[in-house]
Amino acid sequence: MNHSTTYCNRLQGSLPKIGIRPIVDGRRGGIRESLEDVTMDMAKRVAEFLTGNIRHSNGQPVECVIADTCIGGVAEAARTEEKFARENVGLSISVTPSWCYPTETMDTHPMRPKAIWGFNGTERPGAVYLAAVLGAHNQKGLPAFSIYGQDVQDIGDTDITPDVQAKMLQFAKAGLAVATMQGKSYLSMGAVSMGIAGCIVDETFFQRYLGIRNEYVDMTEFVKRMELGIYDHEEFERALVWVKANCRPGADVNPDHLKRSEAQKEKDWEAVVKMTLIARDLMVGNPRLAELGFGEEALGHNAIAAGFQGQRSWTDYFPTGDFMEAMLSSSFDWNGIREPFMLATENDTLNAVTMLFGHLLTNSAQIFADVRTYWSPDAVKRVTGYTLEGQAAGGVIHLINSGPAALDGTGRQTKDGQPVMKPFWEITEQEVQDCLGATEWCPAVDYFRGGGFSSDFTTRAGMPVTIARVNLVAGVGPVLQLAEGYTVELPDEVHDTLDQRSNPTWPTTWFVPKLTGEGLFKDVYTVMNNWGSNHASISCGHVGGDLITLASMLRIPVSMHNVPDDRVFRPSYWSAFGGLEPVGADYRACAALGPLYK
Repeated sequence: MNHSTTYCNRLQGSLPKIGIRPIVDGRRGGIRESLEDVTMDMAKRVAEFLTGNIRHSNGQPVECVIADTCIGGVAEAARTEEKFARENVGLSISVTPSWCYPTETMDTHPMRPKAIWGFNGTERPGAVYLAAVLGAHNQKGLPAFSIYGQDVQDIGDTDITPDVQAKMLQFAKAGLAVATMQGKSYLSMGAVSMGIAGCIVDETFFQRYLGIRNEYVDMTEFVKRMELGIYDHEEFERALVWVKANCRPGADVNPDHLKRSEAQKEKDWEAVVKMTLIARDLMVGNPRLAELGFGEEALGHNAIAAGFQGQRSWTDYFPTGDFMEAMLSSSFDWNGIREPFMLATENDTLNAVTMLFGHLLTNSAQIFADVRTYWSPDAVKRVTGYTLEGQAAGGVIHLINSGPAALDGTGRQTKDGQPVMKPFWEITEQEVQDCLGATEWCPAVDYFRGGGFSSDFTTRAGMPVTIARVNLVAGVGPVLQLAEGYTVELPDEVHDTLDQRSNPTWPTTWFVPKLTGEGLFKDVYTVMNNWGSNHASISCGHVGGDLITLASMLRIPVSMHNVPDDRVFRPSYWSAFGGLEPVGADYRACAALGPLYK
C-alpha cells in the first residue's frame, strides 16, 4: 500500500506530547515511600494505555512523558514542568492513589489542558485529593477535568477501568487537538465569497481562542504560479495521467450554447490539477520549488487549514476550485493514501475550523456541505409520490455542497461491514478505487463561467455521522452547534427528482439527526430551522461528546447538541455555574474564563 504522508508532515513545530504527573503524599518517612511504586505504576499504565490507543492525525503514535520522580511538593512539580517544557508537552494527566498537597503539586500551566485521575480506593484517600485539587483549580481559574472511577478498587490495583479509560481518551483526544492547533496558521486564499459572513476572517477568534495565526494570499498568486510554472512539473504530468485514469466524467447539464468543447475541457483539467498542486504548496510548502529556483514559494504558510474564495472573482474567468478542494480534502490522490488537508469551499473560515476540529478528533476526512433543504414527509410525497420510511420517516435534511466534498464521503470505506470514513492509515487501495468509482466529475454548471468540474456522489446509508458548525455571534463570541445522526439513502428515482431541484452535479448526503422529542431536537424540521449557517462540516461517527470536550477547553459554549449526558465531559469548574441548567452553565463558565489565549 502506498501511504504518502510527506506534505502534511511539513508543518513546523514538533508534535505535542501528553505529560503524566504521578502525585504522592509529600510526607517522608514511610507514607510517601510506601506509595511511590503504586503511583508510578499508575502513571506507566496510563502512558501505555494512551500510546496504544491514540495517534496523531498524521498517523504517528502519541508519545507520553512521565515525570522523572513522583511529585510530593512544589520543588518536584517545578522540575517536572521544566521537563515538560523541553519535551513539548501539550496536555497533562495527574494521577494519584492517595491524599497529596493540592496547591503544591497541581499543574499551574495557564493554557495547558489538564486532567486528574483520583484513584477510587478506601485505603488511601485519592478521591479526597481529587476533590481538593479540583477546588484549587477552580479557585485559581485553571479548570481541570475530573477522572474518577465509579467503583472502589483495592490499593495496588492500578488497572484502568472502562469508565476511566473512556474519560481519559475523550480528554486526551481533545487536549491533543488544542495543542496541535497552537502556533499553526489559517491561510485565506482570496477574501469573502458572495458576501458570506463566515468568510470574514475574525483574527481575534483565531488567535485568542485557537492559538492560530492568520495568513493571506490573493488569488492572483494562483495565476502567477500557473503562468510562471511555479509547481512541480513532473508531479503535474503524473497527476494528469492519474486523473485521466481515475476520474470518471459525469453528465454535462449545461444548455448547448454554454457547453464547453472537448479542447476547453482538456485545458480545464490541466488548470484544476495545477490549482491543486499550488494550493497544497501554499499551505505547507514544497522543497521541490526551491530546487526550481523559487525559494520563498517553497516555504508555504504553515497552514493547518485553509479556504479558497473562488466565487465569483475567480470562477467568472478561471475553472472552479471544486476539484482542488475535493481532492485535497480526500485521504488520497496521485501520491497515494495520505492525511487529508482541511480546505474549505468559499473560504468559509468558520467551517474550515469546524472541519479541523473534526479531523483532529477523528483523524479522518471531513465533508464540507451546504445545509440546503429540509424535506418533510408530506413534501416528498407531494413531489415524488414516495412515502419516506425507516430512519427517514420523519423527514430528511439535504446536505449538498455547491461543488466539492471529500471523496471519502461516498461511504465506500467500510468497517465491520458498515460504511465509514477511516483514518488514512486504515484505508486500503481497493477502498480508494471504490471511492473513485462512486464519484463522477461533471462539467461545472453555467454560473461557473470559467468552467471546471464538480464531484458528484451520494453518501451510502448507515454511516453514523455528526454535523457541526462554529458560528460567531455578536455579544457572545464563538459558539458551537452539532447534531449526531445517520446517513440515509432514498430510492434512485426519488433521489433524482429531489436532486434535480437543487443541482444534480453536486455531492449529496441525506442526513437524519437523532431526535430527543423535545427542545431543539424535537423533530427534524426544528434541527434544520435552528442551524446557524448555510454550511456544516460532517464527521464520521458520533463524536459530539468529543467536540463538546474540545469546545470547553477552548472556552467556546455549545448552543445546540443531542449528546446524552453520560458522554458530556467538561471540567468540574462548569458545575459551579449552574449544574442544574448545563447549557446556561456552559455559557457562563466560558464567559467567566474568557478565551484560552489571552
